[in-house]
Amino acid sequence: MEYVDPIKDIQSINEIKKELKEQSQRDLLLFVFGINTGIRISDLLSLKVGDVSDGKETKEFLELEESQQTIYLNNSVRGELQKYLAQFTYQGEDYLFKSKKNDLPITRQQAYRIINTAAKKVGIPGKIGTHTLRKTFGYHAYRKGIAISIIKGIYQHHSSAETLKYIGIDKHEGQMIKVDVNL
Repeated sequence: MEYVDPIKDIQSINEIKKELKEQSQRDLLLFVFGINTGIRISDLLSLKVGDVSDGKETKEFLELEESQQTIYLNNSVRGELQKYLAQFTYQGEDYLFKSKKNDLPITRQQAYRIINTAAKKVGIPGKIGTHTLRKTFGYHAYRKGIAISIIKGIYQHHSSAETLKYIGIDKHEGQMIKVDVNL
């Protein structure tokens, strides 16, 4: 597997969102879901509509049975989910990121093309792929004051040093961390 980078610049993230929104709501949802939850691309692509919606509204938490994790779906994810699900009639067993060609989910390769092409179009340097979504989540969670021990647990890593390296944080980096209680 080739090493990829997190997207560290918020403006670049917003430019990718804008680019993907012009392509399709599904592709935008894929990106937003990935950068806001940090779940593995294999877990993301295997999601079914019933995993994220009860048929009336989107769920606040996603239960990943295989990894035994509960993932919070924030307002950004739930907002894009609502827009996406409003576009078509679906069954709970339908794949969330369904291919336009059949009833199966898009492939990892297709997800890679979606993310990589959008990043290149908006001029993001570096290596960008599906793992970028997961790394971007961790990088920004850490920068916003989430304890590295919590991020380490989400990633199921063995050490904080492994997680810091994974999300592209150099311990000698002088960047400030925001602890945003915002009461």
